[in-house]
Amino acid sequence: MATSFPDGFLWGASTAAYQIEGAVAEDGRGVSIWDTFSHLPGKICGDDNGDVACDHYHRWPQDVALMRELGIGAYRLSTAWPRILPEGRGRPNEKGLEFYDRLVDAIMAADIEPWICLYHWDLPQALEDRGGWQNRDVASWFADYAHLTVRRLGDRVKHWATFNEPNAASFKGYCEGDHAPGIRGRVTALRAIHVMNLAHGLGVEAMRSERADLLIGNIYNFHPREPASEHEEDEAAALLLDALWNRAFPDPQIHGHYPEPLVAELEQIIEPGDLDIIRQKPDYFAINHYTRTRVRHDPDHPFQVGVLPVSSGTPVTEMGWEIAPGAFRSVLIEVKERYSGDLPIYILENGAAFHDQVEADDRIRDVRRIAYLRDYLGAVLDAVEAGVSVRGYFVWSLLDNFEWVLGYSRRFGLVHVDYATLERRPKDSFHFYAEIAQGAALERE
Repeated sequence: MATSFPDGFLWGASTAAYQIEGAVAEDGRGVSIWDTFSHLPGKICGDDNGDVACDHYHRWPQDVALMRELGIGAYRLSTAWPRILPEGRGRPNEKGLEFYDRLVDAIMAADIEPWICLYHWDLPQALEDRGGWQNRDVASWFADYAHLTVRRLGDRVKHWATFNEPNAASFKGYCEGDHAPGIRGRVTALRAIHVMNLAHGLGVEAMRSERADLLIGNIYNFHPREPASEHEEDEAAALLLDALWNRAFPDPQIHGHYPEPLVAELEQIIEPGDLDIIRQKPDYFAINHYTRTRVRHDPDHPFQVGVLPVSSGTPVTEMGWEIAPGAFRSVLIEVKERYSGDLPIYILENGAAFHDQVEADDRIRDVRRIAYLRDYLGAVLDAVEAGVSVRGYFVWSLLDNFEWVLGYSRRFGLVHVDYATLERRPKDSFHFYAEIAQGAALERE
């Protein structure tokens, strides 16, 4: 049983702009769909919003210092489209670009490699008003945004991703309606999937036209979707949810076609040449993973799919997600066999939310998070032993942050954030991860 990671293995941490930056109305930033959605009464737990979040926009020097203390080799951030292009297109916001200039320079000065994701769910509201991801024109506007951002930062940043979890952004935002912009429907979900795929293809073309030396990918979220029973309806629901969640983006982007359960309905949306644009050979293959789920037929859902709660006694995180490191190993092996081939694989999000308590000695003994990370890192080592070319792991997340519809009620960070004072406190998991990132062997049972 391996306990050490390969030489040159890249250790990192990830965050997202809307979840940490705050300063939503400062220095020319435009409004995003999450600004709008989070201010609708009852949409977010506790009626929270990202107006301040972790105030990273002002406190980034402190956060970069924490990254350096953590000893990571890379940091994955996202740029906020409405901070760079307040209307989503047209005249860029120089102050927004200057913010990312300063941040990238500081990260590099700390001997950390910046990785940038262009879209982590914060579509400019001005583009949503024009149809959002239902409007094919948004794909071209995304390409313009990608080109502009690469032109500004591509001389220093080499690793780029077009989208983070486009499956979650399309499925939760345009199918189930519980994420921004809050649209529920079947056709709207399929159209959002296709327009996001088109944006990826056009974005990659635009980025490579600006700089040929970039390493570009997309960040896919993979969660095994298993049928809740042997009933035909449950098995069909699991196949359909697997197609929607796990395969609707990598299949067309890698192989040039949509998964079979979606083909017939998407034929009405696809235009000639679209799949040729969407299919772009990536330079690396990036995945996020958290859990697995059991799927049942649900007649009230737009796609007639539903997820069962985990059975009593099953170990879960505070999100209610099953802790199943064996599923992580299986996902990594399947990704290699189905998609990545010889491409290097990077895990760009994995982590867990648990209830954290600041104790009297100011320490946060998050032993369950440490156990989770130890088990999931063990699954990565098992996958490497099985021949999967995993080259790096980025923990989610560096900081406690705004957890979308759950507001500030869930904490994923290695660093605790006191939302009243914005004080940062490294948790015990921070020190555990720092030891691993700096070369310590992984203790395994």
